[in-house]
Amino acid sequence: MKLSKKALIGYPAGILTGITYGLNPLFAMPLLMAGAAVQSVLFFRYGIAVLLLGIYLLARRESFRIDLRQAGVLLVLGLLYTSSSLFLFEAYRYVASGLATTLVFLYPVLVAIIMVFMGKIPSWPVWMSIAATFAGVVIMTDGGGDGSTNATGVWLSICSALVYAFFIVIINRSKVISGISNTLLTFYVLTVGAFVFLGIAACSGSSLTDHLCSLPAILDLIGLAVLPTIVSTATLAVATRNIGATKASVLGVFEPITAILVGTLAFEEPLTANIMTGIAISIIAVTFMIYATKR
Repeated sequence: MKLSKKALIGYPAGILTGITYGLNPLFAMPLLMAGAAVQSVLFFRYGIAVLLLGIYLLARRESFRIDLRQAGVLLVLGLLYTSSSLFLFEAYRYVASGLATTLVFLYPVLVAIIMVFMGKIPSWPVWMSIAATFAGVVIMTDGGGDGSTNATGVWLSICSALVYAFFIVIINRSKVISGISNTLLTFYVLTVGAFVFLGIAACSGSSLTDHLCSLPAILDLIGLAVLPTIVSTATLAVATRNIGATKASVLGVFEPITAILVGTLAFEEPLTANIMTGIAISIIAVTFMIYATKR
């Protein structure tokens, strides 16, 4: 049986979401290790992304018009996405970047639970995939640090996963924003984030540009703005609208895989047998889900 048109669009988009979001540590860790404030890094990350998206929308002559109800939903989405980024970047201060980003992958389980409360029960192949990917993440987490996992970092990562799960569910279920293009949705979500982080920076009294003026820092900020921000948010919207919130979440298994590889190759975080086993289990689970639920 051939995959439907929506599946051919949604599955690759979901995979790309996981890979690009997993690149967060590659660009964020050098900035944080250099002493840059979390709110400053995230302000420029979101601000640059908003500027690039704004230029793109203007070039396409797409209308920025939204009504009051849509603005309310987009405000909520922006606050959720902003909170997820803030929790994750703060977690980087306490645990290894690969471990922190891997823990965020708990969100498929949280999405499934939220969807159950909304009366949408996933099929048994999806439940099996969720269970398997969760087991894979647990195994990866057990081998992802240096043996001294900080509880604060773990809980910050879990909080990031929780608000990210709500973000995914709202995109999938809200009829109010169903007519808004993926690009415009991403633009407004990131605009909210830029203002939030500007406000946090202003209240903290710290300079926005401390440790962020060098060429490597600027390139890292652009990388953050483009890949784990613009690309991941836009492809997430595409995936959830085409294959549903739970399946899109499970495909995010590529997020911890990418993060672990980045941590290992770029920051010399250990690649243990547990991590490799967890990755293998997760890939098998995702493959099973795609072929078992391709209707």
